[in-house]
Amino acid sequence: MTGVGLLRSMTGVLWFGAVVLIGSVLVLGKDVLVPLAVALIVWYLINALTEGFSNLPRIGSRLPGWLCRTLALLVIAMLLYLFGRLASQNIAEVTQTAPAYQENLRTLMHDLSVRLGLEGPVDLGEWIRQIRLESVLPELAGALSSLLGMAGLIVAYVIFLLIEQHRFGAKIHALFPDPEREQWVRTMLTRIQEDIRTYVWIKTLTSALTGAVSYAVLIIVGVDYAAFWGVLIFLMNYIPTIGSLLGVMFPAVLALVQFPTPVPALVVAGVLGSVQFTIGSLIEPRLMGQSLNLSPLVVILSLVVWGNIWGVVGMFLCVPLTGIIMIVMSYFPGTRPIAILLSSDGRVRYD
Repeated sequence: MTGVGLLRSMTGVLWFGAVVLIGSVLVLGKDVLVPLAVALIVWYLINALTEGFSNLPRIGSRLPGWLCRTLALLVIAMLLYLFGRLASQNIAEVTQTAPAYQENLRTLMHDLSVRLGLEGPVDLGEWIRQIRLESVLPELAGALSSLLGMAGLIVAYVIFLLIEQHRFGAKIHALFPDPEREQWVRTMLTRIQEDIRTYVWIKTLTSALTGAVSYAVLIIVGVDYAAFWGVLIFLMNYIPTIGSLLGVMFPAVLALVQFPTPVPALVVAGVLGSVQFTIGSLIEPRLMGQSLNLSPLVVILSLVVWGNIWGVVGMFLCVPLTGIIMIVMSYFPGTRPIAILLSSDGRVRYD
């Protein structure tokens, strides 16, 4: 074997070993890494809010930095508190009523099959029994509860990230004594941080908009637990494709078994589906630009991979995590080919 061939073989072995090592760390360190990943997203949101408050128009000068940071922390803390309170109040109640809703749905589908003359050849009652709401909803509720249970660790991570970011500049200066090299590293890190912050901010904003509009629609129609479904739709919007479908299906099914006529369910399905399409397919891509240009196949694969590694929480985080990985890789020549493979059309930002 020639020297070049041996070098390529060794490189392949090293890459394989790195993948195995990273996978092992992600699986074994789940209890530590999941709250850290959530904390990173919250940290980016705080920085994005801080920058937004600093850009607010004010006579004379900008708002002081400490005031912008304080306002951002208060907003995030208030939202997390409201989310925790809403989840704790509604999760148990929704889970308890799920069997009753499932029975109503089974009866409705059975009656429909009788009217259509399908009771003999097609047992829709047996089919609907396979939709086990009393097991699906607790699983989703368990994911929300696990996030709430990690709240203390997440808050600790966020605090230390906020403290550490002020010391990061001194560490860069110590690591790169050459001024030109230091300036290149600072510029590159600033661009990466801006791209990630833009992505996290826009994704959270569009998810919140989807949840808020869906909540208003459910309130107008009169669907039970509208606030709970609004929060759940907000979280599901982080899950590509499947999350959007579930965000429409669950409230529509609830409306179907709650009301004596199928009209409210059709309204809920039609309006929520239109909201998901408008925000997810028209508004979000325009706002996102090239901050996220993931291939649809990569999105589905990331959903499967992160879901298997970190469970339901990993499904919520799969697109943010994969998007952040692609953004970081696009800025370094050695990993840029991987970023190109992860992208939808081969275009990645690294100028």
